Amino acid sequence: MARARNDEPEVLAEGTLISHLVELRSRILKAVLAVAVAFVCLAPFAQEIFTIVARPLTAVLPGTMIAIRPGSPFITPFKTTFFVALFLAMPAVLYQVWAFVAPGLYRREKRLALPLLAASIVLFYLGVAFAYYAVFPLMFAFFVSTTPESVTMMTDIGEYLGFVLTLFAAFGVSFEVPVATVLLIAVGLVDGQMLRRSRPYALVGAFVAGMLLTPQDVLSQVLMAVPMYLLFEGGLIMARVLLPQKMTASAAGSA
Repeated sequence: MARARNDEPEVLAEGTLISHLVELRSRILKAVLAVAVAFVCLAPFAQEIFTIVARPLTAVLPGTMIAIRPGSPFITPFKTTFFVALFLAMPAVLYQVWAFVAPGLYRREKRLALPLLAASIVLFYLGVAFAYYAVFPLMFAFFVSTTPESVTMMTDIGEYLGFVLTLFAAFGVSFEVPVATVLLIAVGLVDGQMLRRSRPYALVGAFVAGMLLTPQDVLSQVLMAVPMYLLFEGGLIMARVLLPQKMTASAAGSA
């Protein structure tokens, strides 16, 4: 009986446009509430949070950072705190996205989407952590060491925040390569054998992405390109685990 029920075609629940809009509003409100709660909890520590975010630069900066605009010493720490709150609340935000789209997915799609969602969260966090602990100290030390003797390096706190947020986003997104690889194979745009043959192009593409997404110095470009290529290889491994039939079929077809 159980086998018969599993063989039956799966029917998804349908709803009206109004019900979908009401559900979407509810999910958006819950996501915003999660970010707001995190921000309210962190707001009293805004100055300390900015100090932590700025530590990779202040640890190697000969002098101190400066504030060009009058309101920057007050506004910039709170802007930093907001983005940190968004970063911490991202699992709750993505859960609301998942809860909204999950009813429209079949069981086989849910079995693939849930691991990819969890992996995307973890990989994004790993990308940000890699940027903060590995890339920033080396990159800022390089910038300071190459500053001409006639120039005093004094960085504006607002400019610094924009700079590091861009790099956090770049490294967070670049670490999503395994998820993107699995999705490309899952939807049939490419097959595993094609990606395996494309390793040289993937390596070149990783360095091109590093050149476009990081400051124009060789060190930071290499620090992004090498992990991106290794993550590409990790995506092939993940595809073999999550999509064994597709990977086996592509290998058999190439043979």
